[in-house]
Amino acid sequence: MLSSVEILILSIIQGVSEFLPISSIAHLVLVSKYYVFNNQNLLIDICLHLGSLLAIIIYFRDDLFNFIKNKKFLIKILIGTIPIIPIGYIFFQTGIINQLRNLEVIGWTSFAFGILLYISDKTKIKKKIETDFSNKSAIFIGMFQVLALIPGVSRSGITITSGRLLGFNRFDSAKVSFLLSIPTLLAASILGIYNIYREASPELNFLAIIAVIFSFIFSYLTIMIFLNFIKKFSLKIFVVYRIIISILILSIVYL
Repeated sequence: MLSSVEILILSIIQGVSEFLPISSIAHLVLVSKYYVFNNQNLLIDICLHLGSLLAIIIYFRDDLFNFIKNKKFLIKILIGTIPIIPIGYIFFQTGIINQLRNLEVIGWTSFAFGILLYISDKTKIKKKIETDFSNKSAIFIGMFQVLALIPGVSRSGITITSGRLLGFNRFDSAKVSFLLSIPTLLAASILGIYNIYREASPELNFLAIIAVIFSFIFSYLTIMIFLNFIKKFSLKIFVVYRIIISILILSIVYL
């Protein structure tokens, strides 16, 4: 069984790397390379995702309330989610996702999509989310989000990249990215809960509750700090960080 310290470590990885454009899987792989977690189970994984989901909902509660009143934007967010749900289901059910989950793939995708993030951040800002976020924009970003099924790409990284390529500023691109994560995290949690009850349902225990709380705290803080950061600075620091991580991973593979 996982200890509270191990859950704290996993919560930090989930909460921070889920919303920064740096790939959560790359960090889990690196940490797992040097530290073996004790029987991390599906219930804990779901609780970590639920913590992130709650953080997003609470942070953007005012926006979500406005979306309920003005359904057009909410519909566009749902449109942007459509591509990843069926393709993600196929990837997980067929085991493709596990075949791709290796150090070599993660190392190269971390590097390549880090460079793409850098290129996209050079795009001239010419659109505003309030007036220019169309159904086509939602579909474009949603198609890019499908690439996040490849380990090492980073869901937030690729959706922010696509938003910048369309000409939205960093803040708006990140905001759309985070809002798109709501149905994605919800779908992942529902699928996980279904698999738990289909196989053998573990009891909700104290550590599971702790996982939700820790994940919520680190997710909320990451969202808040990141959104304030990109109002003033570029995404270059995350590009450099991704390149460093990719070099570390590829050195493990080839050396």
